[in-house]
Amino acid sequence: MENAFYIYTKNASDMDSRTFVKILKDSNLLNKKLTTVDADLTFARVKTKGAKRINYNQFVEAIRSLVDKHSLDYDKFVEQLCSEASNGPILYGTKTDHVRFFDDKSTYTGVHKQGGPTIVDKNRTKFSDLSEIVDRSEFNTRGVNVSVAKNV
Repeated sequence: MENAFYIYTKNASDMDSRTFVKILKDSNLLNKKLTTVDADLTFARVKTKGAKRINYNQFVEAIRSLVDKHSLDYDKFVEQLCSEASNGPILYGTKTDHVRFFDDKSTYTGVHKQGGPTIVDKNRTKFSDLSEIVDRSEFNTRGVNVSVAKNV
């Protein structure tokens, strides 16, 4: 049982409530009679006040408390816990939705790959500085460009 404890805690000296429920769930010990709520309540009863984690001795005490509360056979319970949990936690992945195509810009095609259509750039794709965009030529007092005013 100590081996299963250290496998699930990744060789840490203490275990949190989520991991305690996970080890029971992966060992197929939770059912209609022994639920996750029972496991959480037992965990809360065993841990020291103000703490969020339990050590190995408290883990054994929690297992014994669960077995006594639900009138189960301690040896069978521990045997199943050790045999099932000795392989480590069972990890489940989730399938990605089609929404990922909207978020991942590397999958964009066409104009949108360059950032989308625009009417401001006028056939320019990149500007190196502001002077390429802004007309900074001389203006008269009315705000008319001097070179344009001479042509009129």
